[in-house]
Amino acid sequence: MDEEDEDSDSSNYVIREKAVKSAWNSLYDSSDHLLFCSRNTTVDLSTLHPPHIQIFKIWQVYLENFDPLLKVTHAPTLQARIIDAASDITNIDSPLEALMFSIYCVVIFSLDEKECEKLFGSTRESLLSSYQLGAREALLNCRFMRTDDRDCLTALHFYLMTIKPSTDPRALSAILGSTMRIAQRMGLHDESANEKHDALEAELRRRLWWSLVLFDARISEMTDFRLGHLLPTWNCKRPLNANDFDFRPGMKTAPEVHGMVSEALFAVVRGEIGDYLRHCSFHLDFVNPALKSVARKQPEGDELSALEQIIESKYLRYCDLQNPLHFMVTWWARGQLAKLRFIRSLADYSKVTQRTEAQRDASISYALAMLDCDSKIMANKHSKGFRWLIYLNFPFPAYVHIVQDLRRRPYSEHARVAWDVMSENCAARFLDVDGRDKFMDRKDNPFFMIFAGVVFQAWAAREAAMANLAPGEREVPPMIVTQIRARMAKLDAESAQGDSQQQGADEATGAGDQSMFLGTDLSSFGVDNDLSAMDQGFPLLQEQNLMGFNTNAWGWPAPTFNPMMGHGW
Repeated sequence: MDEEDEDSDSSNYVIREKAVKSAWNSLYDSSDHLLFCSRNTTVDLSTLHPPHIQIFKIWQVYLENFDPLLKVTHAPTLQARIIDAASDITNIDSPLEALMFSIYCVVIFSLDEKECEKLFGSTRESLLSSYQLGAREALLNCRFMRTDDRDCLTALHFYLMTIKPSTDPRALSAILGSTMRIAQRMGLHDESANEKHDALEAELRRRLWWSLVLFDARISEMTDFRLGHLLPTWNCKRPLNANDFDFRPGMKTAPEVHGMVSEALFAVVRGEIGDYLRHCSFHLDFVNPALKSVARKQPEGDELSALEQIIESKYLRYCDLQNPLHFMVTWWARGQLAKLRFIRSLADYSKVTQRTEAQRDASISYALAMLDCDSKIMANKHSKGFRWLIYLNFPFPAYVHIVQDLRRRPYSEHARVAWDVMSENCAARFLDVDGRDKFMDRKDNPFFMIFAGVVFQAWAAREAAMANLAPGEREVPPMIVTQIRARMAKLDAESAQGDSQQQGADEATGAGDQSMFLGTDLSSFGVDNDLSAMDQGFPLLQEQNLMGFNTNAWGWPAPTFNPMMGHGW
């Protein structure tokens, strides 16, 4: 295959938009109730609150796992309000009650199954379901669609974050659109409106706006990047690098900004990177080129190098990697910088008819850096409490780009490293999957099948190349391939009946056999060919089209990742 054919969108390897949308339709129930919900008049909210002792356990976990990353609440003042409210849960101010239920939600969301059982004596699913019901009812009590209360909007934000893994991204995007409109009506995006409040309230409004915008940007990546609000059309200031104890209610002047690090470091760095992105040319070229005229002028030369220098010298150089928050900030920021370089490389190379080997290698190096940073966070036990945010950001674009290149260049300079990096990320990502949403254990989960398909295609290309280079020799599969095979074998064994169950499990664990696909109907997910042919194994390059995926057609090399995965992907 020549260079032109390799870059063509007419290839047989198709991951089509309609396939992902079909998968969404299959995976998720109707989401209409999430926003236009009917009242359940039988619910007494006081019965949904946890016992007093658990309220304070939840608050402590919130301070450890959730608050350090967003910093959209002021812990000293909110703690006093929660203690007071817990003394009489039948008489809590509606916005505060909504915020309390949403805090219950995000805390359970940040924990795994074992932690929920140990701390609260119940399953993660039952706790989350109960507290989400309470949050919805409490939000309705606040009349959240017409609210001007920051606590109510914060509660809505928290609630939406916790339903992300189980909600169709299209539905969540629509709800977020309404949420962003509420925030704009409250003036959070407008610095002149924020400045009318005291220093503490103004800062919390800014942090809430930035957190909403960045969450909206993530969901827009999964649906339509151009619908997001990460734009140069608003002027809300970035979060201040200051601690909670630097603020007091009623203070008129903002505190001095810390020169190095503070409790709000993650929100500060996230705001710095987001502020750069909403003004940069390659982002606006795709989102809305007309807005480049109102964007802030970037430094001369390499914009990203300048940003990287700011992040490293202003913040990361002062981080202590033994501190869980500092560890999270460091590797998250470096991963985001790699992602920006990755996006820019795709945008730049879309303007040329043929990419050079050096250009291809550069894009791959950025994608590998994304996975490497992601793995460092996921594998570090000290940052376990912060993994909830990483679970919301599966680096699927990096995987797609890497396996696309591995198919074209199975023995490139980066090939062996790429397989190792993907294997490490897969191991780190799926290490505790059984203790979370168990989305991978669902036999009918189409996104795991898509993920498995693109990985198998890349490995099949390497096996085919090996067969040509050294007939008769067989390379040991990388860990990511064996892990996916084992997971799919487990699913196949669990769904089989009688003797066929054991036979299917034995066959599925074979080194070159993909019979674990049998019994899984992927035709509704855009697969072109009969998967029954896979009982002959998956060793040959020409058999890759059995999965029917085309990473070339996934919007590459345009800088958009939509439509992306949901349900944990």
